[in-house]
Amino acid sequence: MKKIGITLLLVLLAQSFIKCSDDFDDKVPQGSVNSFIWKGLNQYYYWLTDSPDLADNRFATIGEYNNFINSYNSPEALFSHLLVDPSIDRFSVLYSDYTQLEQALTGTQMNNGVDFELRYKQGSSTELFGWVRYVLPNSDASTKTIYRGDIFYAVNGTPLTTSNYKSLLNEVNYTLNFASYDAGAITPNGTSVSLTKTNFSENPVYMKKVFVDGSKKIGYLMYNGFYSNYENELNNAFAYFQGEGITHLILDLRYNSGGSVNTATRLASMITGQFNNQVFAKQQWNYKIGNIIDNPEDLLNRFTSSLSNGNGINHLNLNKVYVLTTKRSASASELVINGLAPYIDVIQIGDITAGKNVGSITVYDSPSFRKQNVNPTHKYAMQPIVLKIANNADFSDYTNGLEPDQTQLEDLGNLGALGENSDPLLNTALNYININGRFQQRAPAKLFNHFEDSKSMRLFGNEMYLDNPLD
Repeated sequence: MKKIGITLLLVLLAQSFIKCSDDFDDKVPQGSVNSFIWKGLNQYYYWLTDSPDLADNRFATIGEYNNFINSYNSPEALFSHLLVDPSIDRFSVLYSDYTQLEQALTGTQMNNGVDFELRYKQGSSTELFGWVRYVLPNSDASTKTIYRGDIFYAVNGTPLTTSNYKSLLNEVNYTLNFASYDAGAITPNGTSVSLTKTNFSENPVYMKKVFVDGSKKIGYLMYNGFYSNYENELNNAFAYFQGEGITHLILDLRYNSGGSVNTATRLASMITGQFNNQVFAKQQWNYKIGNIIDNPEDLLNRFTSSLSNGNGINHLNLNKVYVLTTKRSASASELVINGLAPYIDVIQIGDITAGKNVGSITVYDSPSFRKQNVNPTHKYAMQPIVLKIANNADFSDYTNGLEPDQTQLEDLGNLGALGENSDPLLNTALNYININGRFQQRAPAKLFNHFEDSKSMRLFGNEMYLDNPLD
């Protein structure tokens, strides 16, 4: 599969939501992949007016148009050309196989169960090492001797670098070579583990538990992906919190790179419940889409009392939530923080977030750009950026990330156990609740710059999508 950049996703507006226009793109014959790319971007691209070759008056004749799109030797080359500067559009994506893309939307990918992050070695701009953030239950890794906090410096005996990490870690089978963390020095220790990827579906509800501190009952939820097909599991976690009578909630999104906008809306509704039908988020599209929208309500995501299957939401009616974040907290994770902010106190602890405030649509090669009547001669699909998402206060400008109330970076020399007091970030949140709003400053002994992680390396790793915008 060929892939350009990384993205956020919003599923395409229903066909009844789109009216035909008399623009040039309606006169362009359908057929080639390149023609599909130009037509789709000409209709939906958020920065349409900033891409001169997408203008309706760019070509005087169909022949001139055909000469232009055929001058690029691959769909990827044309797609890249039509996008605005990467400093503006970091996320638009083209895929050559939409089947894998559709699986990714449900959280199903080739996976050996090791969720990891790569960082630069100190003093180097090319040498990398990895550390294990968590291991997925019922995966290949769960049967091996590999745990949170393990450090690896090489794959199949080859040290990791910025130029080889993808080829090494994208293999189905590989061996991780471990190292010790010696006061910040990454020292090979001669141990290793062999892993195998399978087609694996990750349940994003990784951990839930309750801490009791006097009269306070504190719920803790580690949630690692906004996958709509796991909404029942998420709702069940909140039923558990309801049953335990929790008075506070710590929401751990530090490794959550995004997912469904609808699921984000439902999570916010589970945390609250007192704002049903009020506006959670507002979608901002390009002028073409704006001109053909009959009902402004179609661009709003409202707090809700039900799941997509009609089941009632278990809600906590909280007026405050504590959210743990890192630079890898992205997209729908940021949407939850930003969307809740006008309504309740959101206490953010950890690192600044990724800064992904834009979304894209899944565009297929068909007359309606939906999956129906898709062109059978190829399997290309694209996710061009088509919108920004703002909260009810119209705030959407967080491309540099959402700043925490308390900055605390994860310390590779002192990670602790997830869900336990030994986890420094969780411990900070528990102490903040216990001592009524005072932080205790903690800083890691050594800092290592971020590079990539296992989610961002996967298909659709940093996504935000809407299952059905007409719900």
